[in-house]
Amino acid sequence: MHAPTYEIFALRYGTHQSRVARANFLTVDAHDAPMPLDYFVWAIRGPVGSAAPQTIVVDTGMGAAAVRDKPGRVVLAPVETMLGRIGVDPAAVRDVVLTHMHYDHAGRLDLFPAATLHIQDAEMHYCTGRCMCHDILRAPFSVEDVVTAVRRVHAGSMTFHDGTAEIAPGITVHLVGGHTGGLQVVRVPTARGQVVLASDASHYWANIRTRNPFPLVVDVAKMLEGYRILESLADGPDHIIPGHDPLVLSRFPHVSGDPDVVRVDLAPGG
Repeated sequence: MHAPTYEIFALRYGTHQSRVARANFLTVDAHDAPMPLDYFVWAIRGPVGSAAPQTIVVDTGMGAAAVRDKPGRVVLAPVETMLGRIGVDPAAVRDVVLTHMHYDHAGRLDLFPAATLHIQDAEMHYCTGRCMCHDILRAPFSVEDVVTAVRRVHAGSMTFHDGTAEIAPGITVHLVGGHTGGLQVVRVPTARGQVVLASDASHYWANIRTRNPFPLVVDVAKMLEGYRILESLADGPDHIIPGHDPLVLSRFPHVSGDPDVVRVDLAPGG
């Protein structure tokens, strides 16, 4: 029997066009060239060839309050609209992976009433514990998103992981940390090999390839070690999909000509 493989869609739902390069690296120089940041959610569909393929959604975008409170962030289309472009009804999704609880990754949980949410123990501890007493660590969270996640725990629709776990045949989550206390990445078997959805373990390809971390970080050592983990999980540099890099849209094949939807399970074209 062949091992299962999956399709992976990267869906850009928002952008921040006014960022400059020095805002995206821990070690900076006087370089002020524009370096926009895009916002994505991801959808994993399969197994390929299955009579009844399922869709796993990775992250859920940002809510209206977060957009209002974060100048420069622009939502291009609601997450439910983006998922609809690939034929996914959020209300029918059974599994959602939350890579971490920052406002741009864990909003709109209301879209997925039937889903089991997958999160690391360490992330829930981080976003509800003493670290949130510090303004600089608390700033990237929306308290309403955190409260909603806690409600999902009490409703019995949250599954916790402690390190590596398989959430579907061949699909695994891996604790990395660094950017937050319990950030996790998702490894997916595809026709071109093992692809890793890095989320904010590496915002841009430039972060991991130059070993120069993104400046929003709770543990620099873990972020740097996370780069090694990403490389050990993926089948090559182009199999690591960064969380916010606009180059994702220019390098991978578009779906039905949609400028904001690409297939990262397919080989990059440039």
